[in-house]
Amino acid sequence: MSVPVFEEFEPAADCGCPGCARQRRDLALGLPVRAGGHPAAHGARRALVLVTAAGVVLGGGGAGAVAAMPPPAGPFTPADLTEGTPRAAEPAADTPQGGREPLHGAPGSGPSPIAAPTTSQISTGTLRQTTRADIINRAKLWVAAQVPYSMNAYWSDGYRQDCSGYISMAWNLRSNEWTGSLDRFAERIDRTELQPGDILLFHNPANPTRGSHVTIFGGWTDYTHTSYVAYEQTKPRTRKQATPMAYWENSSRYVAYRYKGVVSGGSTGGGATPTATPYPGTAMFGPGADNAYVTQLGKLLVDRGAKKYYSAGPGPKWGEADRRATQAFQLAQGWKGKEADGLPGPQTWRLLVTGGGKSIGGSGGSSGPSTHATDFPGRGSFRPGQSNAYVEKLGKQLVKRGFGKHYLSGPGPRWTEADRRNVEAFQRAQGWRGAAADGYPGPETWRRLFR
Repeated sequence: MSVPVFEEFEPAADCGCPGCARQRRDLALGLPVRAGGHPAAHGARRALVLVTAAGVVLGGGGAGAVAAMPPPAGPFTPADLTEGTPRAAEPAADTPQGGREPLHGAPGSGPSPIAAPTTSQISTGTLRQTTRADIINRAKLWVAAQVPYSMNAYWSDGYRQDCSGYISMAWNLRSNEWTGSLDRFAERIDRTELQPGDILLFHNPANPTRGSHVTIFGGWTDYTHTSYVAYEQTKPRTRKQATPMAYWENSSRYVAYRYKGVVSGGSTGGGATPTATPYPGTAMFGPGADNAYVTQLGKLLVDRGAKKYYSAGPGPKWGEADRRATQAFQLAQGWKGKEADGLPGPQTWRLLVTGGGKSIGGSGGSSGPSTHATDFPGRGSFRPGQSNAYVEKLGKQLVKRGFGKHYLSGPGPRWTEADRRNVEAFQRAQGWRGAAADGYPGPETWRRLFR
């Protein structure tokens, strides 16, 4: 009597027969949560299929044989980029993931008691706050460590070694999430608003084990915005590489999201926008202070018209130039007495990092009433999410000078990708290239545009 032979069988991802379709659904929905099943619906287990050795006889020889099954798709390794233009991508492999679950401790210690938050608990107030720089730096840790991809293993930091575990780690979430839940910790944004630390997410609800994936946006590779630096956890290990927008496969189905706990609006790449850092405290400024916040303050003040106060710098060591420049900015707001003592408090800092208030010399920032002054209002007035009279004024002047072809409507007060592209066209017309033609107006762009 022949002995049955057990073989692992995985339904073909591209087979449309009722049997394979049903098997794929069962695999996606039939796993227990602790093993990465529903609601995760990732990490398809292979079903055991009983095949008898005598089941198939191929003519003449009389020996039993088993029909060969197609092997599962191998790891997806996109082709290299050539001069910023991606070559045709190979077919993407399945991207199985585990489900939502607590963090895991050191190897052998078992899962931690931290429970995954419910939908009602996910709000800005309950999330761990982080900056864009911190997100990218955490992402780089796994790249440097070359963490192997796995939907069952957990790295020493407690996060699952798959793509959604990688995002959970980079965002410093309190639990391991999956592609079907990450959006609950974020707000949806337009792709034109992407900044380092945001994500591009594709969740395939019809068959989550096929194609679902998520990457971290690390910045544009060039001015065309057709490709970006992606940080991702994929087979065989964590990687950072130039990737076509939004991905090699299913590009149109990727959605851009921004973590709700981000407290910095700045960019770590391109030098396009200033970092909206929270106020660091009074101890960071004044006589004897020597730190990066002093440098940042000085640069923000220079952007708002304080260049004449600095014979050198700005630098990290607090000096009389910093005090006088700060006081000039405070006086421009109409403040007197202790409110204009030359030491930045929370309100002074907020206006500087957001581009609000009036610049030195009387021009208004994003919240200032003046729209007729020709002084540059500061870089903070022109960045994703900003809406003020200066953006509209800029747009109208671009149209007047013949650089408005990218406007489909408007221009209006809200900063858009059309504004950036029109500014870039104007900058390139001046013969500027690289960072000097990034599409974000600086003092010289503003001066030439309005002269």
